[in-house]
Amino acid sequence: MMLFLDTAETDVIAERASTGLVDGVTTNPSLAAKAGGDFFEGLKAICETIDGPISAEVIATDAHNMIAEGKKLRAIHDNIVVKLPLTFEGLKACRALTDDGHPTNVTLCFSVAQALMAAKAGATFVSPFIGRLDDQGEDGLGLIEDIRMLYDEHGFATYILAASIRSMEHVEGSALAGADACTIPPKIFDAMIQHDLTDNGLDAFLKDWANAGKGAL
Repeated sequence: MMLFLDTAETDVIAERASTGLVDGVTTNPSLAAKAGGDFFEGLKAICETIDGPISAEVIATDAHNMIAEGKKLRAIHDNIVVKLPLTFEGLKACRALTDDGHPTNVTLCFSVAQALMAAKAGATFVSPFIGRLDDQGEDGLGLIEDIRMLYDEHGFATYILAASIRSMEHVEGSALAGADACTIPPKIFDAMIQHDLTDNGLDAFLKDWANAGKGAL
């Protein structure tokens, strides 16, 4: 499963990219506003740091302007993926951009029916928001399982990109449910590497080495 960082903060991305474990990045208007600075320059910097899909979202709400904005974003770098809302106009724009050879990420997906329409529109990625579904008392991870079944049954090539991740359990559940990718906040990325037993075990190894009078290898 691909792991994406859900942030527009270039320094945060660069630090975690040094692990070699980051496959891509997703951004949205809220994350871009939080990061500050020039939006387009920020996207260029992210593309120079991560050699993978970088989702950048359009602001327009009508298909004509979504397509225009999408092409402007694509001109920044070949790795840019045009992020579109799962609306009537967004799917029209997705179909047009896909037919022109541009990768797309259809976002704000909350149902199997929506995921079906995104795949039929030729979306490269579809982003089910599992955390927001959980907030409403629904089963976010269950949606990932259902979309996986749908896409496998009908041979759709659209990647399932689990989004609105709130915990490590969401990441683990998405992986087990068959998501192709998961976009996660940096703090959860960090938490996935850490475990108290790992820390305790390492401390014990180092103490034993030091007590044995050993220095650096």
